[in-house]
Amino acid sequence: RRVHGIHQKLRKIRFPMAEKKEDTKAQPKYNRKGLEDVCKRRYIISPSFQLYSGTGGLYDYGPIGCALKANVENLWRNHFVLEEEMLEFEGSCLTPEIVLKNSGHVDKFADLMVKDLKLGGCYRADKYLVEYLTGLLNNKKKKVPAELAAEYQGVIAKADSYSKEEITAIFKKYNVTSEQGNPLSDPKEFNLIFETQIGPESGSKGFLRPETAQGIFVNFRKLLDYNNGRMPIAAAQLGLGFRNEISPRAGLLRLREFAMAEIEHFLDPLNKMHAKFHTVSHIKMPLLSADIQLSGKATPITDLTLKEAIEKSVINNPTLGYYMARTYMFLQLCGIPSAAIRFRQHMKNEMAHYAKECWDAEVECSYGWTEVAGHADRGCFDLDCHAKGAKADLTAARLLKDAKKVKLVKVIPNKKMIGPKFGKNASAIISKLEAMDECEAKLLEAKLAEQKEITLELAPGNIVSLDPAMIKVETEEKTIMEEKFVPHVVEPSFGIGRIVYIILEHCYKIRQDEEKRSYFIFPPAVAPVKCSILPLIPNEPKLTDKIPEIKKFLNENGITSKVDDSGNTIGRRYARTDEVGIPFAITIDFDTLKDNTVTLREINTMEQIRLEITALAEELRKLTQNITSWTDLMKKYPKFISKPDASAQTITFYFTPYILSLIHI
Repeated sequence: RRVHGIHQKLRKIRFPMAEKKEDTKAQPKYNRKGLEDVCKRRYIISPSFQLYSGTGGLYDYGPIGCALKANVENLWRNHFVLEEEMLEFEGSCLTPEIVLKNSGHVDKFADLMVKDLKLGGCYRADKYLVEYLTGLLNNKKKKVPAELAAEYQGVIAKADSYSKEEITAIFKKYNVTSEQGNPLSDPKEFNLIFETQIGPESGSKGFLRPETAQGIFVNFRKLLDYNNGRMPIAAAQLGLGFRNEISPRAGLLRLREFAMAEIEHFLDPLNKMHAKFHTVSHIKMPLLSADIQLSGKATPITDLTLKEAIEKSVINNPTLGYYMARTYMFLQLCGIPSAAIRFRQHMKNEMAHYAKECWDAEVECSYGWTEVAGHADRGCFDLDCHAKGAKADLTAARLLKDAKKVKLVKVIPNKKMIGPKFGKNASAIISKLEAMDECEAKLLEAKLAEQKEITLELAPGNIVSLDPAMIKVETEEKTIMEEKFVPHVVEPSFGIGRIVYIILEHCYKIRQDEEKRSYFIFPPAVAPVKCSILPLIPNEPKLTDKIPEIKKFLNENGITSKVDDSGNTIGRRYARTDEVGIPFAITIDFDTLKDNTVTLREINTMEQIRLEITALAEELRKLTQNITSWTDLMKKYPKFISKPDASAQTITFYFTPYILSLIHI
């Protein structure tokens, strides 16, 4: 009996498929507790500075998490930057105060906060309201009446859109208290930007950027010149953003320091068609419009093609719609099912200060519907602000079909008079006068007509007075073949950390066998490690000697791999690599020594094929680049079918001492 038991164990060492079949019992939709356990045990992600009890809103990526994040960023680059021929840019994280003052962030980038009046704990008002009402709805001991429950659901659906006055009234109406049951303060605005000092000089105030976009806007002229003045242009940037979140407590979904990927697509306001719109016009996406939300419903539109959504003005322009469709495709490439994705339109009172229209790509997870990407039509808000604040020309030009005569108002400073009188300030005065736009020139002309003294502010506190004789304003007629315009901007903005967490949650699975082993079914393109290399019998020189040869082929093709030649059984080593989402396992067995072939196992189906070592790297490269699929390989190569009796004899030969020791025991 003991020998028979050992024989059965040995069969499982090589042939995990011979184990008890998985039952078909439905798995829970999302398993946050199990995922958090794996992330902690395998060091995928972890709170920062945990040795010192950690700090809210800061997270570290371990080796697997870091590789997953890097692969998501590479997929984003390939899907957007490469395919759309964008200009990639990298700007500074430190931003001078004047930049964010002119962009409106210093005055308007705030969330509403409530405070526990007894214990001092702070909460973001809209998020806490959702948590509080959801807690009441889920309270099994005290059931909420149906009519009130429907009212709560309506409030939850609109929580993001309430004004300060509205949310204050709601907190009072439902007597919302803190988690400890204490009274809360009225909601007040809390600015989310991290303030700092740049250098030792007083007055050099700066901020850690809350978004990467402003670096692109202030460099628009350089990007346009690099592109030879051609419009439209799209600039992309991957980098860190910083927001001093009020109460971050949803892991990677709400951080104070986070990775962002943003695109600023500059276009002519008279032509918002995208050149590749026809390639996505047939796509149907779930669209939760503002009108649907205002009606208190949460069922999105699903029967409109993108073209129809534009024609019916559900989405306001084709370029915005184009990027929404491309995001829809990107999220599915990341392993998120289409059924878990929707696009929610911002209502007017929740719109950012710079936006004309905004749609969030939201994904369902254990935290509910969560924003992972925003798509905003920013109009010309940012370029107008910076052109005005810096007195700079941030315009582009469109060619005219026919020549056009225009009248230009121009300020001409008298350099011979200004130079001797103002000395070192002369060049600044001349530059400021010459940089005046048409509106400013006309105001100056009116003052000159009244023979009034002209004052100019060169810098805060540095005001100079000019004699009217020093300035002349002329109007000239000119024939032009092009006209200037301030470009509008469509901005897709992605939270990389949020996407990484959503991928982890959607790809996390449990095998419904006796051991309830967990695994990740990452798409090969984003999988942290693409394959594992497992000698059938650990520490067997004839088998392990093949590892360097296989590694060489894989490295030359850019395929990441992990060798596991520890003393565990092959079944346990499969399970260990499955647990961190390695999609393919290469097994070196004794047939490898005969014909230079190996088996390749796929994580989800656990099926195996046999192929030559020389073909292995190329096939894995195609799999990881979405050029081919596992189904294609199953048709191309012979399926590996185990021969229990023969293999058991082979393994028994190598494990004879182990078997004898067990019998002795």
